[in-house]
Amino acid sequence: MSKPLTIADLKALARRRVPKMFFDYADSGAWTESTYRANEADFAGIKLRQRVLVDMTDRSLKSEMIGQKVAMPVALAPTGLTGMQHADGEMLAAKAAEEFGVPFTLSTMSICSIEDVASVTTKPFWFQLYVMKDRAFIESLIERAKKAGCSALVVTADLQILGQRHKDLRNGLSAPPKFTPKHIWQMATRPQWCLGMARTKRHGFGNIVGHATNVSDLSSLSAWTAEQFDPRLSWSDVAWIKERWKGKLIIKGILDEEDARAAADTGADALIVSNHGGRQLDGAPSSISMLPKIVEAVGDRIEVHLDGGIRSGQDVLKAVALGAKGTYIGRPFLYGLGAMGKEGVELALNIIAKEMDITMALCGKRDIRTVDRSVIAHCPY
Repeated sequence: MSKPLTIADLKALARRRVPKMFFDYADSGAWTESTYRANEADFAGIKLRQRVLVDMTDRSLKSEMIGQKVAMPVALAPTGLTGMQHADGEMLAAKAAEEFGVPFTLSTMSICSIEDVASVTTKPFWFQLYVMKDRAFIESLIERAKKAGCSALVVTADLQILGQRHKDLRNGLSAPPKFTPKHIWQMATRPQWCLGMARTKRHGFGNIVGHATNVSDLSSLSAWTAEQFDPRLSWSDVAWIKERWKGKLIIKGILDEEDARAAADTGADALIVSNHGGRQLDGAPSSISMLPKIVEAVGDRIEVHLDGGIRSGQDVLKAVALGAKGTYIGRPFLYGLGAMGKEGVELALNIIAKEMDITMALCGKRDIRTVDRSVIAHCPY
C-alpha cells in the first residue's frame, strides 16, 4: 500500500499487522454493535455550509482544553491494552502526541505503566482512572499520577459493570495472550508484531501487576479485575477523588442531560460526552447526537468535550461547531499505532489536522476558535 491518506487506510493496514484478537479488541462494540456503528454513522447526517470568496489565509487550529494550549482541539483518548497493538504502544503514542502538541491520556488498563510513560515524555500527560473497590489502590494510583506530573485526571463513570463484547469472548482475549493453537497461529501470521513484542518486557497491565495487593501474575490479575469494578460507584465518589487529586478533573462517560448537570455540580473542569465507544450500553444514542442537548443543559458551567465516532478532521469540526471545546480520538490513533507504530500515530494526527484545516477554510473560517453552528447547513440533532 502507498502512504495512507485516511484513517480508513490506517485501519486496513493495522488489520493486516495486528493479531486478530487485539485488532478486534480495538475495533468492536457491545452486543449487536449498533451504538458503535451509530457513533461513526451519525456524523454523516450533519451537513456543512460551503462559503466562497472569503479570506482563507493565516488559518489556525490552535485552541485550549481545560486551560491547556493544544495544537488542535483533539486529545488521544484513554484506551486499554494499547501496548498490545504495538510493542510499548502507550509510550510511543504519548511521544507522538507530545511532539504534535495534543494531550495524551493514559488508561488505568494500559500495558505500559504511568512511570513508563513519564520516562519518555517531557510534558505532563493526562491519566484516566477506573474506580475500583480497592480504595487504597485507587489512592496509590492518584499519588503515582501526581508524582509523574500528570496535569489532569479523567474519571471514567460508565464502567461500573463491564458490557459484553462478543468478539473478545470468542477470541479469548487476554494480556499477555494465551498460548493456545488459535492464538499462536494469529501471532505467527504477524511476524513484525511478534518481533516487536519479543524486544519489550511490557506484556501485562503495568499499572496493576505488582501494585495492587496480591496481584503478581496473570491468574491473580484476572481474579482481581473480575471483582474490582465497583457497581456502587456514585457521585459522592467523585467528590472523594476530587479531594485527593486537587487538580484538573474530567468526568468521562456522560450521555444524558441529567447526568451532565450532576457532573457540573461536582465542580469538575470538563465532562466528556461518551458512550465508551459503543462498548458498554448497546442501543444507547451516539455521542454526537447527544452533544447539543448536553451543551444546552450545562451552559458555561463546565467545559464539554466529545468522544466517540471521530474518523476525520471533518468530524472534529462538526463536534466543535455543535459546542464541544475538545474531542478525543481512540480508534484512529490505535489504527495508526498498529499499522506503523509511532509514525502511524503521527500520521493519524496529521490526517485529522489537514482534513480539519481544509474543511474549516471551505466553510469560510480561519480560526477554529470562531467555529460555531453557523458552519452547519443541516443537523438532525
